[in-house]
Amino acid sequence: MNQPATRSDTHPEPNPPQLLIRDIGRQDYVPVWRAMQRYTDQRDAGSPDQLWLVEHPPVFTLGQAGKSEHVLAAGDIPVIQVDRGGQVTYHGPGQIVAYPLLDLRRRKLSIRKLVQLLEQALIQTLQEYAVKAGRKTDAPGVYVDDAKIASLGLRVRKGCTFHGLAFNIDMDLEPFGRINPCGYQGLAVTQLSAYGQADIDQVKDSLVRQLTGVLGYNAGPIEQTGSLNDLQL
Repeated sequence: MNQPATRSDTHPEPNPPQLLIRDIGRQDYVPVWRAMQRYTDQRDAGSPDQLWLVEHPPVFTLGQAGKSEHVLAAGDIPVIQVDRGGQVTYHGPGQIVAYPLLDLRRRKLSIRKLVQLLEQALIQTLQEYAVKAGRKTDAPGVYVDDAKIASLGLRVRKGCTFHGLAFNIDMDLEPFGRINPCGYQGLAVTQLSAYGQADIDQVKDSLVRQLTGVLGYNAGPIEQTGSLNDLQL
């Protein structure tokens, strides 16, 4: 597996911008998706970049070009077709979902570079837990050996990103057996708790620190937000 690039090819900014970080708890998928769309549509050149952290109740999401045949047996779990890239994935309790709402033009980032940096932040987070991870060419995400531990799916609108990454921490992996994860038949899926104790709040802190570092932001405090109505949209 190849290691993604870091931002070592750029010079550190003397006054890096602050990233607003909001932990919105456990929320249904669709309202969060709609809130991301609204923020992206309403933002202007001065709107702050944000990182939303969330856990979702069980749901399968299928990318905008996703093929329904990759959903093998959804059962009682809803399937929602959305406007991100990629195929089908599963979200559920015990998984950290992080949505970076970033202005790529302002940060002078390509979407490819952003994907590499998100993967790097995940790899460095896993290193903190003594888990060696990497990525695969032409298969975005992060893997431990040949098992996927984190998936990525993004959308760019008006030069700004929404959607993001899903990091398996301590969850029921059975629903992944109901799909071809990310469109790959038989793809193995794993989680951090398989390699030792994994407290989701501690992992969240580690992930935020790594994300802000590789993306070149000052880390603001994690703001606990129990309602989508509290978000600045």
